[in-house]
Amino acid sequence: MMGKRACRRAHVVASICPIMQSVVVRKRGVLALVLAWVICAPLAECAPKKKELPSEKMSFIDNGTLKVGVNLALGGAITWVSKSGSKENVVNSHDLGRQIQMSYYSGPNPYIAGDKKPVAHWASLGWNPIQSGDYGMNPSKVLDHRNDKKSIYVKCIPMQWPHDGVPGECAFESWIRLEGPAAHVRSRINNARSDKTLYSARHQEMPAVYVNGPYCRLMTYTNAEPFMGRPLAEIVKGPDVKGPWASWTTTEFWAAQVNKRDWGLGVWQPATSHFIGGFAGRPGEGGPKDGPTGYIAPVRSEFLDHNIEHEFGYALILGTLREIRDWVYENGKASALPVYDFRKDRQGWYYKPEVDFGGWPLKEGLWVKTGEGGASLTGPRGAWRANDVPRLRARVASKGGGQATVFWGTLEKPGFGAERSVRFSVNGDGAFQDVGVVLSGHAEYKGIITGLRIDPPAGEWFKMLWLAHRPFGEGGPGGAEPAP
Repeated sequence: MMGKRACRRAHVVASICPIMQSVVVRKRGVLALVLAWVICAPLAECAPKKKELPSEKMSFIDNGTLKVGVNLALGGAITWVSKSGSKENVVNSHDLGRQIQMSYYSGPNPYIAGDKKPVAHWASLGWNPIQSGDYGMNPSKVLDHRNDKKSIYVKCIPMQWPHDGVPGECAFESWIRLEGPAAHVRSRINNARSDKTLYSARHQEMPAVYVNGPYCRLMTYTNAEPFMGRPLAEIVKGPDVKGPWASWTTTEFWAAQVNKRDWGLGVWQPATSHFIGGFAGRPGEGGPKDGPTGYIAPVRSEFLDHNIEHEFGYALILGTLREIRDWVYENGKASALPVYDFRKDRQGWYYKPEVDFGGWPLKEGLWVKTGEGGASLTGPRGAWRANDVPRLRARVASKGGGQATVFWGTLEKPGFGAERSVRFSVNGDGAFQDVGVVLSGHAEYKGIITGLRIDPPAGEWFKMLWLAHRPFGEGGPGGAEPAP
């Protein structure tokens, strides 16, 4: 949502109609037109600023290679990333919707807090607390902060972005530590909503990253030979794209905004291969307080229960494109294969109908109502070679039993269809059982697999305790096989 004035924050949420648009992917100097999802949010002018940015209250850590700072006047959001000893900060803080920060989405839509309604321009976002503050320039309040010179911890009460002065019924926490050129960040929302409705799953930014105008080249890897050093792709907005951001699958789980010298900031998020990003404003110009900005957000659909504790981690890597990619190859290559342990959280899975028998915290994994049929459980977007995952194993239970179906999407065909599916039997006595599903013999199970969906049999309910590519026993995925 880019405007001519101060409000230049853009969001990826299910309620802001995603449409198919063209995005240009630049490879080896050649422009190729591909389809990608972008957000059709208007570029209408936002309400003008009511207040100036609060005075900075910084807390820094520096390991001699990397310097990272959080602004305690803005909920502890990251507002500084630079090389140690350098004054070249890459993070943009033009308004309270920029920075590197947490941002969560849920219903209702619009979200009305008592007698306070959201500003019309942002009403479609629904419930949207963010770490820095709201559109009216009201900053989030820090509740706790610790800095031992090696790591930073911050806890805050976030503000509802679409409102003017409405705090969220939740708390945000973040932990930051440095290792070489990378900042490892762990983020958590502790929900305490009075509204106990389980709203539809929405895309969550994990996290939202905004950089300054010089870092205007968005680089990533999108093809079918990940972790082999193949040429990168530059994501360039196509001529018919109305909004500022593009959407893509990165099969190496990272993207970077770099300058003309191929130096900048990379974002690695192993929990999803679905990224959005782009550039808005005049490329190559501006500093932290100026309008031009590059944006990256790994996104994943999540339910947010009224009392959920939802956590994710990511890494920020500062350096050249070669250095960023080398870091990912060394630290993140093994994370691509599917291993989902639902004993503590949903692992990015969501389902329909949106009736969760167990509630939060989870009691026996995913536990969904099945009824007469039509129920489904959908996993996060991933990226693994079909040859590396010839079969899936799961521990499931069903009250009803019958035939279940596992669907998969691929890099070339990301949707789910009957032509890419295998059926398997599930007992109906309500007891947990271990099932194995062979995929390797199917003609359409090939290339890069980007996601899974499971349609359980009709009946009363269906549970799934874990799902993985490797054997498992009582200890969960990867545990010892039970004795014969």
